[in-house]
Amino acid sequence: MKAVQFTEYGGPEVLEVIEMEQPVPRENEVLLEVKAIGVNYADTARREGKYVVPTKLPFIPGTEVAGVVAEVGENVRGVEKGSGVVTLLESGGYAEYVQVPARSLIPIPHDVSFEKAVALPLQGLSAYHILKTMGRLEEGETVLVHAAAGGVGSLAVQLAKIFGAGTVIATASTEEKLTFAKEMGADHLVNYTEDNWVEQIRDLTDGKGVDVALEMVGGDVFHQTTKCLAAFGRLVIYGAASGEQTTFHPSALMKRNQSVIGFFLPQIMKKPKLFQQSLHDLLSYVSSGKLEVTVGGTFPLAEAAHVHSLMQGRKTKGKIVLTV
Repeated sequence: MKAVQFTEYGGPEVLEVIEMEQPVPRENEVLLEVKAIGVNYADTARREGKYVVPTKLPFIPGTEVAGVVAEVGENVRGVEKGSGVVTLLESGGYAEYVQVPARSLIPIPHDVSFEKAVALPLQGLSAYHILKTMGRLEEGETVLVHAAAGGVGSLAVQLAKIFGAGTVIATASTEEKLTFAKEMGADHLVNYTEDNWVEQIRDLTDGKGVDVALEMVGGDVFHQTTKCLAAFGRLVIYGAASGEQTTFHPSALMKRNQSVIGFFLPQIMKKPKLFQQSLHDLLSYVSSGKLEVTVGGTFPLAEAAHVHSLMQGRKTKGKIVLTV
């Protein structure tokens, strides 16, 4: 089978298509014929050697896959050959076939495509749990979503509304992306490349600030976002796309009972009941039309390097998918 791997850290050019043996499912596993693969910023961080945890070489990236069950291993119950499923892996998803634990599979509703289903395990679950589990969003509260045209951001805007947010403020870097966030349901739009974006957010909330903020840029954006928090506000960090860190004084949170909370999806994955139910919820939202998954582009597996270049050049919106 074909797969895409890298043997050294670096730019998109280190990704190469290779031929390797097709895996064989072991006990309690299935072999999945991959149809769609989700591409994420975590993949680019892995490729650059900058991920949260070490990346051992050689490495095949890819944590989200959707496809058809091709073979069923011993002692697997309740999974039929030929069924369409979606799952989340630790790695190895950039391939034509993967072996996965049967218990990790979530059935795809008949009216949801592989491309849309694969947009949910990482970015959908992240948006869901950033808002609900970590952000503890309550009905009527105000939510600030940075990078609102991205994969997590565009889902977070919609999920915030589904979960009962009163107001959603979306930020992005271009008018096109802001328009897209508006189409996803954002109430107010702010271009964070403008010098006074913090003041704009304060004005939009009549000086109160936001109750929940989603932040994944790091550096100065993190520091400025803390100034946007309301009393009892929660800022959830789920990335550092800029690669920058900033000095932070925790005692500054005390005056207004504010919180800064870290989010890392693999910790959610350690609680199967928690992630399985939430993924079922997300798929049902898509099936019922409550949640719109925007697939910003589909590309053949062999074009993985090109896709990484597009993503890191901020030339994409919505979910980018590799197809097999």
